[in-house]
Amino acid sequence: MKKFLWLLLLLPMFTIGQDSIRVDVSNPHATIYTHLYFLQSDSYEPKKAAQTILGLSEEKAIEKAIKIKQVLDGKGLFVDVNKIPTNPSYKDSIGYSSYFRYVLFPQRMPQIYLEKTGESWHYSSETLIKIEGLYKEIFPWYVQKLQKLIPVSGHKKLLGIELWQFIGLLLVLVIGYFIFLIVKRIVFFILRRIQRSVTKNSNIEVNEVLKKLAHPISLLVLVAFIDKIFPSLQFGLTTNKWVFLGLNIAETVFWIYVFLKLVQVVMRIYALFTERTHGRLDDQLVPILDSFLTGLVIVIGVFRLLVLFGVDASTMLAGATIGGLAFALASQDTVKNLIGTIMIFLDKPFHIEDWIEAGEVVGTVERVGFRSTQVRAADTSVYQIPNSKLSELVINNKGLRLFRRYNTNLGLRYDTPPELIEAFVKGLREIVIAHPETRSDSFNIEFTGFGDSALLIMVNVYFKSLAWGIEQSSKHRLHIAIVKLAKELGVDFAFPSTTVTIEQFPEKEGISIKYDINKERTDAVITKVVNDFKKEN
Repeated sequence: MKKFLWLLLLLPMFTIGQDSIRVDVSNPHATIYTHLYFLQSDSYEPKKAAQTILGLSEEKAIEKAIKIKQVLDGKGLFVDVNKIPTNPSYKDSIGYSSYFRYVLFPQRMPQIYLEKTGESWHYSSETLIKIEGLYKEIFPWYVQKLQKLIPVSGHKKLLGIELWQFIGLLLVLVIGYFIFLIVKRIVFFILRRIQRSVTKNSNIEVNEVLKKLAHPISLLVLVAFIDKIFPSLQFGLTTNKWVFLGLNIAETVFWIYVFLKLVQVVMRIYALFTERTHGRLDDQLVPILDSFLTGLVIVIGVFRLLVLFGVDASTMLAGATIGGLAFALASQDTVKNLIGTIMIFLDKPFHIEDWIEAGEVVGTVERVGFRSTQVRAADTSVYQIPNSKLSELVINNKGLRLFRRYNTNLGLRYDTPPELIEAFVKGLREIVIAHPETRSDSFNIEFTGFGDSALLIMVNVYFKSLAWGIEQSSKHRLHIAIVKLAKELGVDFAFPSTTVTIEQFPEKEGISIKYDINKERTDAVITKVVNDFKKEN
């Protein structure tokens, strides 16, 4: 009798325990928990799980609820119910801000999501439509056919895994290996054809990079094949979770490798293009672009890996934005220099090896980096000019001149006869015309005035070469020819002097030079000097 009384007392408590888990679709957390809880082996009540499906008959709703769970399990998508919002008026702030929706896996399975209908949350009509296609994709028709052909012995377990699953996994790996080899050859062939059509030639270095690029692309095809077939082996949620996590990590790493090699290919092709251009500033852009694109690929790849490990993308982006802002404020000079670098490459005020004047700095441009530009002065010292300042300076680019102008004045003695002045000017003009490094169609050689101690002959010529060293050697040859002409003609160059004339001593004779102004002689001298100059050059 006492046992019966105790039974009557404990029966309500058992009843309360059984009803403690009830159907609840008032918010996203409750709906998903209801769906998954009532499809577990120890709490299997598919009719209750089917109440998360709206607008279908009970039989159809049960079928859809089971298939949704099988798709999630087949893809190894573990639902962490603790992260699901409990707000009945939840709105997706990423892509569905105007709708009451909750997407379980926005990155890997965006087709499955909840919608609020009235005051309740149910799986969306789009999910119910697409679940059939997802189920057939993960569990193809031939899988069920093959499972029916598996004998009883094939279902025996070894280390908790059935024999047919071992055999299936082995077949997947063998077939995947052959797919990898075949795809690698095909991809390399296609990449090489594309490269030849773009560059119009075959380059050994580019071919080597293409071979390395074909390898990860083939691995990506292999990963896609395993990702497609592995759910059919039905290893269960826990195994699938870790397998697909590994596949996703491998896929991301392979994509990073592919884009890194792609950057190398693009930069190598761009380098070949810049080698055919006149300026060398494009050549300097190659390593800068290479570093920038490589860093960009790595950063995006790391972000992708962090997302796979469960880091919230919105939080990560917000943190990156705040961190980037703080970093920018802390390194304003670096940002200014980077902007200055971009402006230099866009405007191209100079090229590598150009002789420039920028403020107090005069020299040859040797390198343009991310932060600064390196200029080597005539005394071989090196200036490092921040690009932010260089982009604001007035730059006189001597390297963009069409010709190098050379202007000087030759001073002749005041007692030089007019005939010799004319002969000397005539000889200078013919020397300039005969000089291989001066413009024969643009020069000025004239008797321009009277100096304090000399008669001034202006020599204004233009050298063809823009190189500083060639200009100096050209000047040297011009000066030697001028000196020889003056010597042969008997013309003396003046120097600062004072002449005192004494008229009270007639017995004293002056020391004035006697000049030979014979025209035939001067013409012969000019012809001889010019011919000798032509032979020397």
